[in-house]
Amino acid sequence: MTVAVYGGSFNPPHPAHVRAAKIAFEALRPDRFLVIPAAEPPHKAMAEGSPDAAERLELTRLAFQDCDWAEVSPLELERGGASYTSDTVRQLMGIYPGAELALVMGSDMLLSFEQWHESAWLLKNCRLDVVRREDGDLGELIRVSERFSEEYGARIEILDASPMPMSSSELRELLRGRRGEDVLDGAVYARIIRRRDYGARPSLSWLREQVEPWLKPSRVPHVLGCEQEAVKLARRWGEDPDEAAEAGILHDITKKLSMPEQLLLAEKYGIVFDKFERRNLKLTHAVTGAAVARDLFGVDEKVYGAIRWHTTARPGMSLLEKIIYLADYIEPTRDFPGVDNLRHWAYENLDAAMVLGLEMSLEELREKGTEPHTASVNALLSFRKDETR
Repeated sequence: MTVAVYGGSFNPPHPAHVRAAKIAFEALRPDRFLVIPAAEPPHKAMAEGSPDAAERLELTRLAFQDCDWAEVSPLELERGGASYTSDTVRQLMGIYPGAELALVMGSDMLLSFEQWHESAWLLKNCRLDVVRREDGDLGELIRVSERFSEEYGARIEILDASPMPMSSSELRELLRGRRGEDVLDGAVYARIIRRRDYGARPSLSWLREQVEPWLKPSRVPHVLGCEQEAVKLARRWGEDPDEAAEAGILHDITKKLSMPEQLLLAEKYGIVFDKFERRNLKLTHAVTGAAVARDLFGVDEKVYGAIRWHTTARPGMSLLEKIIYLADYIEPTRDFPGVDNLRHWAYENLDAAMVLGLEMSLEELREKGTEPHTASVNALLSFRKDETR
């Protein structure tokens, strides 16, 4: 019986990890192929912003979910402490007595293998199957393999495969820069964004794709227009344009849902609608939309607040909240009496624009015979008071 063991921090797991595992599996055809994320990698500190071991295990399961021959094992997490491979091998010897244990690794791991805990013991008790990671390292790998064979009696095979350069550190950098969605497995990327692991920020093009199925086709131009306007306003008034874009893309994510569907979301997220929201479907989507945006896309409190208050406004609004309220009102597809004047003031005096926008909104409600939300009334009073100071 042959048991292949592919360990690592998988921080995060990426396609090169999966490809290396497939290459090893095809070459070895082992009876069991174990992918084992480390609880605490002993050879290096975890990068800042890294998820805990349990979350790396879940990400690794997602990365390998289409590999029915691979078993992602919690062995090292359950054992806890520093994840020395020698401890894992001893544990596996007890689970699979008499089995041949094959350690699958990248070429960089072979070159540093003598620094591993109990490396000589591992070389005597396991075979090593090495997947190349870089062009030009074949000669050095052969020299090291021959030396290990002579000195330790090691059994080492360098697997015939073209290198696939990719590193977790490079991917973490991409994630912080709103990139990486075209590199990582889709489910892995979505989970990382949801939790904002590694300080990840979503690709805005990916975010638009995720939101589109939530929208009626007729609403898509408005949402794109709101994003565009929010970015312009953010640049004018010194707010983060990327956070403005996130809020603009997500602000109407639950707009098309019916009241029964809104109520189901409210129950899911522990939301209690006030009397105005219970009577007006138009108001509920801001509340549920903010909750969905936080749950599915991990938005921070600034973006959450901008989505939450983009319909009614409120006293004491943050800069981003004002920007999204006005961007929603004046984006390029909007066409109603007074919109050009409101657009002018949005770039001249943001608070004056808020006064004008709220006055227009409340006047429209009065004409319809609809009672305005107290948050809107109080917001207008607050902005007027600030104007007189």
